[in-house]
Amino acid sequence: MSASLIARSAVNQRIASTFARSSLRPLAFTARSVSDAAYVPGGPIYKGTVNDPTTFPPPSKTHGSYHWAFERLLSAGLVPLTAAAFVTSGSSHALLDGLLGMSLVMHSHIGFDSVLVDYLHPRKFPILGRALTWALRATTVTVLVGVYQFNTNDIGLIELIAKVWHA
Repeated sequence: MSASLIARSAVNQRIASTFARSSLRPLAFTARSVSDAAYVPGGPIYKGTVNDPTTFPPPSKTHGSYHWAFERLLSAGLVPLTAAAFVTSGSSHALLDGLLGMSLVMHSHIGFDSVLVDYLHPRKFPILGRALTWALRATTVTVLVGVYQFNTNDIGLIELIAKVWHA
């Protein structure tokens, strides 16, 4: 009985050492990431020391501070745009009417998109998150077309709000 245990443990050690050697050996192709590390199944091997600076991804205008600055400018720009729209007559300033309509729709789109990103992220809800993101995009385009049609073929957004306000 002890001979069979010794044989099994020797076979298991040989198999374990074979897999350990093959798993620690780098693959034929190495995947390069932002940190320029070679892919190893046990984990990445980083070049350099602990004191070397971290490489950062290149900035993108759709992420981070640019996106945040655009949201703040749009939100802050709605205040004087709304005041100017109600001081002037909507029918005589069609450009102002169009800017207000487009700004309100884009402001709403950014807000609803933030809700989807925060609460229904596609990594957690792969089907529902993507479906609602595309539904938001389709709804935004539909509302923009509707606002354009309303401003060009009807009384316009500012006149509608003024009539509802005085009713």
